[in-house]
Amino acid sequence: MNHRKPRNRRVTRTAVGLGVAATATVAVTTATTPAGASSFGGAAIAVDMAHSRADRTRVNQFDESFTIHEYGPSVAVAAYNRAVAESVGCSLDDPCRSIALSYQVVTTAGRNARLINATNLSRAVNQHCPACQTFSAAYQFVVATPRAFSLGRSARSELDALQGQVEALRTSRLPIGEITRRADDLARRIKAVLDTEMARAPRATGGDPLADFAPHVTMHRHVR
Repeated sequence: MNHRKPRNRRVTRTAVGLGVAATATVAVTTATTPAGASSFGGAAIAVDMAHSRADRTRVNQFDESFTIHEYGPSVAVAAYNRAVAESVGCSLDDPCRSIALSYQVVTTAGRNARLINATNLSRAVNQHCPACQTFSAAYQFVVATPRAFSLGRSARSELDALQGQVEALRTSRLPIGEITRRADDLARRIKAVLDTEMARAPRATGGDPLADFAPHVTMHRHVR
């Protein structure tokens, strides 16, 4: 039995100004659980998680998260991405299989774009489950541009297609080693899409030395 979530690539867009008024109104944007994003007076927080738990009543479990957060110039950005897979108490005759995959894309711009506080973790746990298969993988892509930038229509279409391939792994009975290979390959392809976008991203104007850097993508991978 699989725990299914509706197919919906979550996209959070938050435009955040650099100035903070003394009586600023707090603007909050929250994506569908488990993903969330908030902005507070020039600061932005993105939180995403995939969590799969298999046991004797649900021996085959899969969870995935695929979320894009687009922020404009921000005073500070924090991004948290996590994948957790658990297999608990299954027997040798009927072992569990638990898989969690989380892909997070965060874009930010301006002089603080390279100072994003990014955390990307995965955890796989077998509890009293010696023959179980448990796999988790977290992939985080941090896009930094000196000037405000939005992903184009072509890139969004490609990312939609890649999300579909992530979801297709839900019904796969492939060995864990092959799931790992495919998850890594999908991450590389996401990175390639974002790298292509950076080729058309606006460059620095030279007016702000702290924002004088080339647009780039940093990928974080944590697999267990």
